[in-house]
Amino acid sequence: MTRKLNFRFALAGMVLLAGAAVQIVREHRPSMLRPGLRLCAYVASAADGSVTVVDLVRLAATRNISVGPAPSGLRAHPTRKEIWGVSTEGGYVWLIDAPNDQVAARIPVGAAPFALDFSPDGSRAYVAASGASSVVAIDCQTRQVVARARTGRRPWLARVTPDGRLVLVPNRDDNTVTLFNAATLEQVATIPVASHPEQVVVRPDSSTAFVSAAGSNQISVVDLVQRVLLVNLPVAGAPGELILKPDGGELYVTAPESHGLEIVNTWTTEVAESMLLGSAPSHGVLTADAQWLYVSDSAAGRVMPVWIEARRMSRPIPVGQSPGVCRLDPGEDLLLVVNEGSNDLAVVRVRTQSLLTMIHVGQHPRDIAIKLF
Repeated sequence: MTRKLNFRFALAGMVLLAGAAVQIVREHRPSMLRPGLRLCAYVASAADGSVTVVDLVRLAATRNISVGPAPSGLRAHPTRKEIWGVSTEGGYVWLIDAPNDQVAARIPVGAAPFALDFSPDGSRAYVAASGASSVVAIDCQTRQVVARARTGRRPWLARVTPDGRLVLVPNRDDNTVTLFNAATLEQVATIPVASHPEQVVVRPDSSTAFVSAAGSNQISVVDLVQRVLLVNLPVAGAPGELILKPDGGELYVTAPESHGLEIVNTWTTEVAESMLLGSAPSHGVLTADAQWLYVSDSAAGRVMPVWIEARRMSRPIPVGQSPGVCRLDPGEDLLLVVNEGSNDLAVVRVRTQSLLTMIHVGQHPRDIAIKLF
């Protein structure tokens, strides 16, 4: 009788464990993923010139792809099953065929590119070559350079306006932003801005651009209709990442030197509020509904969730050493954080704002893109 009871208890325990395991798998699996689809993260490692492919359903690294020296500027193509990036030291754009996990093309663009941007319809990619003082347009289907233009000295990146009409290039050594016709790369205007412009974001209606000025602790506000500088807006410390609210009403600026976050009202072009976040808040990502902003703290090894509406911080999430770039998966079930110091990718469950796992990737990972296909 005792032996039968023990067997029943053991069987019941096994059933409960199996059920728990199934439930855990369901919780970990992104809810929007249908059978036959893949959801992958692509993590670029500066030290070994590679991209690690991470399966976000299995939560495991599956492939390491050599792309070239100093990869950066990773972007998932909006319509094609491709991941694009640049080799800063190689002077070319590379692209990965996502279904086959292999490099499909390398496109020379000029010395020292840092980033790229796509036209809204995904037909073109634009790249500024910092070492060549030029910007190029690439046809994404033929993978050929179809236009090229001169810029100012040391162009930092190329940013396409949401309406697809203009390409904006901040020239770091000239303290200017050059505007180009996106179709022809004909120069439209050159606008003086604050010292050492780097990052650029544009309001959804393409009316206004915000340019971070690393050399003067300012944000330059540029009217893209009148094509003039409106104001150089002082912020606390050198501006880090610029994160624009989807409706364009607020701009969130990380400020590592001042340990905080600057919140800019884009309608009145003034700093509306400052928040103290931690030691060195550097990168951030905003949810689609603009309810939560997740900011990585490279010095403290954590991510700080910020409830935007209430201007309140939630419990910090430990993630690893020197966390930097962070991204949300398309369904916003997972928050991914690249840890440059510990050479891994932290996977955070958004629903509970808790660390799910850490996945080893290449040496000194610095950038990430996510693709559902």
